[in-house]
Amino acid sequence: MAVEEQRVSGVAGRYATALFELAREANALDKVAADLDRFSAALDAVDDLARLIKSPVFTAEEQSRALAAVLDKLQIEGLTRNFLLLVAKNRRLFAAPDMIRGFRAMLARHRGETSASVISASKLTETQVTTLKQALKAALGKDVALEQRIDAGLLGGLVVKVGSRMIDTSLRTRLNSLKVAMKEVG
Repeated sequence: MAVEEQRVSGVAGRYATALFELAREANALDKVAADLDRFSAALDAVDDLARLIKSPVFTAEEQSRALAAVLDKLQIEGLTRNFLLLVAKNRRLFAAPDMIRGFRAMLARHRGETSASVISASKLTETQVTTLKQALKAALGKDVALEQRIDAGLLGGLVVKVGSRMIDTSLRTRLNSLKVAMKEVG
């Protein structure tokens, strides 16, 4: 499997690059990464928060106030807090997930890793994550930084994305393939 660099462009790329450079200068890459992981997990878990960042109905002030309360609850302070509030003030909160992905990709490159995304039907155990990282390292020849997401609709199995390559072993995909094959036979 060839290693493919992930690039983030446009608004998300510019913001992610700015955050990465500021965090590197402040020697706070790990802290910012941990804060972004908590914020990203909250985005995945709370539908109202996802609606808040995506909806153009809310004003910048409303988004900023609500976001400040969320950041207080998540105990996100300092550079990450200021960054996210600036993004809200500039009406770019809708691009926050792409900014986070861009930051993670830059951090992985900085550490000499490659980044990968894994989607599973349920939360992976530490043993499963370690095994998956080892398998990807063997295939790619590099350490791998994993971004994990949960999609109960997969029913089982995994979807792993590295760059533009995707390995889909989900039960949903297998059942859909079987359904298509059955239609062709009958």
